[in-house]
Amino acid sequence: MTTKNYLRSLLAILFVAFIGLGASAQLPSVQLKNLNGKPVNTAKLSNDGKPFVISFFATWCKPCLRELKAIAEVYPDWQDETGMKLIAISIDEAQNASKVRPLVDSEGWEYEVLLDPNSDFARSMGVQSIPHVFVVDGKGKIVYNHSGYSDGSESAIIKKIREVSKK
Repeated sequence: MTTKNYLRSLLAILFVAFIGLGASAQLPSVQLKNLNGKPVNTAKLSNDGKPFVISFFATWCKPCLRELKAIAEVYPDWQDETGMKLIAISIDEAQNASKVRPLVDSEGWEYEVLLDPNSDFARSMGVQSIPHVFVVDGKGKIVYNHSGYSDGSESAIIKKIREVSKK
């Protein structure tokens, strides 16, 4: 094999590997339900070409609730500035799923909320602990993820959203 052919082969392999890496950053396909019981395929989650946030939570998780409350305070500003949206994914088990809507309603959250009672989507995203947040750019690529919450850490989320909004 000549050097030229070797380089072509190497470039072809690298190109395929690069494409494969990009594809792995796409959202997996899992069937969830929204609060009205309508099925939603997670691979089709989007925001009309604008970034969005996926936040895994449970009604019993205090740090999750603190994070979602903190974001709720600035959510209208974030939306006005960047057009982003937040999709909250409850991993409450089926017997506790009835607690999700009352929580969302009592907090006045304007988030899209989906139910993942078997944690299938969470598992497919590699979520091992909650709260866990993913920022997805307007092309559907995961560009940031973070597990856990401490007061003020939502600033890292909006920072990343601003970065990908400018592209």
